Amino acid sequence: MLTLGFPWGQLVVESVGENVDGVVEGDVVIPHFLADCTECVGCRSKKGNLCSAFPFKISPWMPRDQTSRFKDLRGETIHHFVSVSSFSEYTVLDIAHVVKVDPTVPPNRACLLSCGVSTGVGAAWRTANVEVGSTVVIFGLGSIGLAVAEGARLCGATRIIGVDVISEKFEIGKRFGVTEFVNSKNCGDKSVSQIIIDMTDGGADYCFECVGLASLVQEAYACCRKGWGKTIVLGVDQPGSQLSLSSFEVLHSGKILMGSLFGGLKAKSDIPILLKRYMDKELELDKFVTHEMKFEEINSAFDLLIKGKCLRCVIWMGE
Repeated sequence: MLTLGFPWGQLVVESVGENVDGVVEGDVVIPHFLADCTECVGCRSKKGNLCSAFPFKISPWMPRDQTSRFKDLRGETIHHFVSVSSFSEYTVLDIAHVVKVDPTVPPNRACLLSCGVSTGVGAAWRTANVEVGSTVVIFGLGSIGLAVAEGARLCGATRIIGVDVISEKFEIGKRFGVTEFVNSKNCGDKSVSQIIIDMTDGGADYCFECVGLASLVQEAYACCRKGWGKTIVLGVDQPGSQLSLSSFEVLHSGKILMGSLFGGLKAKSDIPILLKRYMDKELELDKFVTHEMKFEEINSAFDLLIKGKCLRCVIWMGE
């Protein structure tokens, strides 16, 4: 276990517990919710990024012993949150949820790869493996969808089509590589999938669902190209939501439908690569940050998020 602090905005290792390798006191690190133990079958495989030793789950406890390391002034237990618990000046993490990073990377940019931006970029880069010259469709141009666009741009996609219900998002999307836009409210008597099929002469190479609606997953699957099209699901739907697909179409269309948790990234190897690409001015992280606020203003930051008035809001713990 590690105790981490946030001096000057960086997440720094304050102390290291027994049997912990890979980091030492003073190292700059990034926490990540999806475990990367580097030792289990899942972490050793190049086929995926799901740790079999510490599978992802919403838990209030530390992953190895199901206990908490936090107490309040009265001695009562404070719960952890998705193995990160970062809304605090000090936190305790398992080594499987920490990656050491280059300390020269600005912390208000490095933090974007803890989750969110990394998920979208990784989905295009690692999960879909978007190819140069391909056509990409993104359902939902929130921060995750825009991160997919950024990842697709990095991979060399020629056409990046954004789908949303707010037309103003097209102007924002252009900064991230979006080349065309469809307002799904203005499709007339056609479905949005039929509109996409018509635009792309048969369907897109890659479709990404970034909203969290089963109906949009089905639309995305419907408009990815027969024979090789991939539909990647990133949006988090309501528990119990079901998909309904024709088994005949699944057999005869030759398409792929898959999920992408944390963008298919292996944190300990892939986050340093993305940070280097940022420092090399390839990955454009700056444009994701629309606000920076003090920790005392965190409720205002949530208000901005709920109202859709920000992409990423960086919270500073200190001056």
